[in-house]
Amino acid sequence: MMETQHPLRVVICGGGRTGHLNAILFKQLADVEVRLLTHNRDIVARYQAGDDFTALLPDGGTLSARLDDVSCHAGDVLMDADIVVMTQPAHVRLAALQEMVEFLPADKKVFLGAIPGFCGFDWLAENVLGARDNIVIWGMKDVPHTAFDLIPGQSVRMGGAKSVLHVALHDREDRADGVVLQQYLQRLYQTRVDLLESFLEITLTPGNPIMHSSVIYGLIGPYGQWRDRAFEAPLCWWSDCPEIGAYFLERCDAESQALCHKIASDLKIDLSSVRPLKDEIADAYGNQIKDPHTMWSVLTTNRAYEGIQAPLVADENGEGWVMDRQSRAFHEDVAFGLALLVEMGRRMAVPLPHIQEIFSWCVDHMGGLNRSSLDYFPKHWPTERPTL
Repeated sequence: MMETQHPLRVVICGGGRTGHLNAILFKQLADVEVRLLTHNRDIVARYQAGDDFTALLPDGGTLSARLDDVSCHAGDVLMDADIVVMTQPAHVRLAALQEMVEFLPADKKVFLGAIPGFCGFDWLAENVLGARDNIVIWGMKDVPHTAFDLIPGQSVRMGGAKSVLHVALHDREDRADGVVLQQYLQRLYQTRVDLLESFLEITLTPGNPIMHSSVIYGLIGPYGQWRDRAFEAPLCWWSDCPEIGAYFLERCDAESQALCHKIASDLKIDLSSVRPLKDEIADAYGNQIKDPHTMWSVLTTNRAYEGIQAPLVADENGEGWVMDRQSRAFHEDVAFGLALLVEMGRRMAVPLPHIQEIFSWCVDHMGGLNRSSLDYFPKHWPTERPTL
């Protein structure tokens, strides 16, 4: 399969931090057309007024970009798309895909993926796209850069970059499509792009679902210093991570590794790329981490994580701050991330006591589950795909 003719038409879906930053970075490249699909009408209004997007760089510099189109309507931006990058939280991707599917080109290959691709994005996309075999489903293991301090339609601050980017195809895809995907992404990113063997390498990679939930549990859970009381001031996810949060994170990571090893053994899949979380972070950020000795020191001394604030809101019962129960740390990471791990552990008969404990507490704290990844997790997994 030949690479498309110039320009490369990229559509970014989602007007959050990752969407803004990637749009700006892609638009620095020659012969790349960048469109943004967002439900934020203020971003569209700023674009129509002629405003640029600006990235604030770690060294104090800036990058600005004028996108080719910004719209709230999928039909305005998806025509002739070569590659579609979904950056929305996992808990809104079902509705986003349903909105997009009828506008995706039908006369050529379209590479539709998620950054990051966790929470079973391959299964979700297959569930919505069905037999649309011209659409190649892919995902990236993690975000290429951290991003924070977003002012929608105006600016976003860029944090640390990954040293290598890992992507995977849905297992239904042809490996030749992986070559084209690598070409596209290598054109868009300066960092090396490696193709993984299985999408499970993304689904099982330890990340936000266990990271955010462990920190929350360590802060305000039954053993937390801030249990049943408000924070006196805003705090950051990682530089303010309590040691007990890092402790629970290490326990959850060990259980996640045990699940990974059982799946690899039973399904005969090479999941050696799914490494312990501390090693993953140390490899990804290298010398940006001042002290790589322990999980807690890796989190609290990582320059790429500096300034990333935890989701807090004003306490309605008095002065101070409390954890925002409406944040994606609950509705994405718990409902779509931890829920999937818990169910995979149940089906594989792998005990996950700490993950289960934190999951149950978080679900109770957030007032129960409305939707979750179990809505699209294949009922046949881990057995063979049924014959259609």
